[in-house]
Amino acid sequence: MANSLKKKTPPPPSPEKLNADKEAEVTVTEVVKDERTAKIAGAASLLLTIFLFISLTSYLFTWQEDQDKVHQFGIRIFATDDVKVTNLLGVLGAYVAHGMIYKGFGLASFLFCSTFFVLGVNLLFGKKIFSLLRNLKYVLVGLLVLSMACAFVARGSEFSWGGAVGELLTEWSIKWIGNVGTGAVLLLAVFSYFIWRFNPVFKVPDWKFSSGKKAENKVMPLTEDDEQPVFKQWNGEEEEEEAAPAGMVEEDPEEPVSNNKMKNDGKGVVVIMPQAGAANPMTEFDMIEKEEEEEVEEEEPEEEEDAETGEEIPEPVHHVTTIPPAPRAAAPNLELEIKETPEEEEEEEEIPVKAAPGKIGSKYDVTLDLKDYKYPSIDLLETHGSEKIVHDPTELETNKNQIIATLKNYDIAIQRIAATVGPTVTLYEIVPAPGVRISRIKNLEDDIALSLAALGIRIIAPIPGKGTIGIEVPNVRKSVVSMKTLLASEKFQSSAFSLPIAIGKKIDNENFIVDLASMPHLLMAGATGQGKSVGLNAILVSLLYKKHPSQLKFVLVDPKKVELSLYRVIEKHFLAKLPGEEESIITDTKKVVHTLNALCIEMDNRYDLLKEAGCRNIREYNEKFTARKLNPEKGHQYLPFIVLVVDEFADLIMTAGKEVEMPIARLAQLARAIGIHLIIATQRPSVNIITGTIKANFPARIAFKVSSKIDSRTILDAGGAEQLIGKGDMLVSYNGEITRLQCAFVDTPEVEGVCEFIGDQRGYPQAFLLPEYVDEKDMEGKDFDASDRDPLFEDAAKLIVSSQMGSTSLIQRRMKLGYNRAGRLMDQLEAAGVVGPNQGSKAREVLFKSEMELQEFLDSMV
Repeated sequence: MANSLKKKTPPPPSPEKLNADKEAEVTVTEVVKDERTAKIAGAASLLLTIFLFISLTSYLFTWQEDQDKVHQFGIRIFATDDVKVTNLLGVLGAYVAHGMIYKGFGLASFLFCSTFFVLGVNLLFGKKIFSLLRNLKYVLVGLLVLSMACAFVARGSEFSWGGAVGELLTEWSIKWIGNVGTGAVLLLAVFSYFIWRFNPVFKVPDWKFSSGKKAENKVMPLTEDDEQPVFKQWNGEEEEEEAAPAGMVEEDPEEPVSNNKMKNDGKGVVVIMPQAGAANPMTEFDMIEKEEEEEVEEEEPEEEEDAETGEEIPEPVHHVTTIPPAPRAAAPNLELEIKETPEEEEEEEEIPVKAAPGKIGSKYDVTLDLKDYKYPSIDLLETHGSEKIVHDPTELETNKNQIIATLKNYDIAIQRIAATVGPTVTLYEIVPAPGVRISRIKNLEDDIALSLAALGIRIIAPIPGKGTIGIEVPNVRKSVVSMKTLLASEKFQSSAFSLPIAIGKKIDNENFIVDLASMPHLLMAGATGQGKSVGLNAILVSLLYKKHPSQLKFVLVDPKKVELSLYRVIEKHFLAKLPGEEESIITDTKKVVHTLNALCIEMDNRYDLLKEAGCRNIREYNEKFTARKLNPEKGHQYLPFIVLVVDEFADLIMTAGKEVEMPIARLAQLARAIGIHLIIATQRPSVNIITGTIKANFPARIAFKVSSKIDSRTILDAGGAEQLIGKGDMLVSYNGEITRLQCAFVDTPEVEGVCEFIGDQRGYPQAFLLPEYVDEKDMEGKDFDASDRDPLFEDAAKLIVSSQMGSTSLIQRRMKLGYNRAGRLMDQLEAAGVVGPNQGSKAREVLFKSEMELQEFLDSMV
């Protein structure tokens, strides 16, 4: 018993040995991942290709001399000195060629050369020039088809054209389906393989017959997919000027006559016009629908001139049709007025950044390190649903009548009503009659929702910048806004923003593309499952499509560990991390605190560089640096933008509190000028998470659907987010305005495809390293001298070991000490190895299991 108690626990392995093993392991990993290793393997693969081709070709001429020798000796041919072969590559070439042609697939064995060639080229150049997987499919099928075809055609020949495999398969086939059947099947197989492999184009000659008559131009009727109608007021003068010629009108005389007709004015504009002599004209209902710039250009071509007369040729007028009568609502007689949609200012009209003055060709190019970098192709994204807005005129007319009828029931008169159809909601704008208080209409929000039998009715009273009141009603048929549509638009492609992000589309179908650098930070909040993760992916994908790896770095914080893990493959291109860290996606709360403080150090360092360079912001500094006006030997360097993305901010506040809030508040206050921007998302928009300090420094905010009006006011300082319909429907507070958007949808496979496309390219040797940060709390208690320990050190150690609980409060209670002295004792116990490191609210681990082991340890310290 005594002997068993005296046994000591085995000493832990020395740190030097562990470090040596770790260094060896890292060295092997780096050698395997080194691009030079890939290039050497590629060169070896190309050499193997040449070897196989020469040996197989030589075997075609020397097989009679070499076949008997290889048959006779087999593998012993390499150990026999008196055997001589005539193959150009000697014994090895003869042995390999005999095995591949005679015992293998015959002439089809040459296909192996293509596989090693594709592999070698891809490894040597470090990029996917040829598809190895596609080549393997062609080779595997080709080996079977071509070997059988050669064996069938060359039956009875001395040379094995199809190899042993081809002859065996051919014998089986002849036994089952005969010679004729085998020949037909092989002919079809070879022809199919040729088409599958090379995809030839078979064209039929185009026989042209002369004709004295020219083809007549036929006017095809408009469809809903071709052009979308725009409803506006119609008067008699325009009817006379734009009347359709004879033969162009298609009307059904048996169709019931309504108060409204739709007429096409020849420009793709369908106009509602009242019937002549109608007793009660319909209330003005203008449906104005904006289309994208590309569609507008196609719908309004320039007028052509006749070559002979020089006169302008009028554009063709499309058919005129009549819509069925909509249910009439009790509404006052209103004068019809033309409502013109005001053209909104384009975001990209900002003055582009001018290059710093300098000599032509003398500027420093920051993209030289990755000069072969290719931006992701737009084909990596998918189009979800139709890009055009689908609307139902009957639905619009019914909603208009219900709104007018509901307002009339409460004696509220209106002068005009118009509708703008968006992807998910329709905005009805009304102009109240003089003397009507806006608050009366605002208080009817629930009554209008009841009459329309719709969820998510939102009233904007009044609309900023307009003299109208807006009523947003969800559409029955909603359209999906694809990320591909936004990124392919001219507005995004020609944008001169520093950090352009495409978020979604407005109600008027205009792309909402803004500059993150001018926001300068973004706060996103909303209930679970309402689109925050999709919104983050849309922002990140926008930046990946527009910026070079030398111009932008991401710091990704993902406490949930799964949302941002897709971006791990672009670590050496776009990600930044702390020195010595293995994972580039930060998930540990303690590492998040270190990263935020490291960003604060980076911010201070950048401000020092701006101070020495005499610049006010990162744009001016980078212009000077690229113009070679700053000396790199003095520490100056090109400063990329850094975007910090926090996916779940509430979890960090709950676990770390002030340790996270303070550096984020400091970054939000100061970091905009030096190119550090923050994007914070949370699903818990409460005042203890989104504090006043956070809100004051995040002027740009995005609110998805929330559960209560209080949460909406916490995010936007205004209500409305609780009336959203979810699935990407959101409100954006930017530049003092609140805009309703439909978030662009980008699916997880699309994000994976974009990241894999970037990750497959050559990147930097390592991720962008942030400044090293050392936590002072981690260093406390590490420098205690054993000779300068507290007099109660041994008593405290015995107390901890006997109770098997490493707690500072235990030392306070049992030894009746103050907190400071108990804390010093615990730090000394940790430095001596009696207890483990601090584990937050949990007790420390006790490293000694018995008092006898502790006593032996204390005696050895004397």
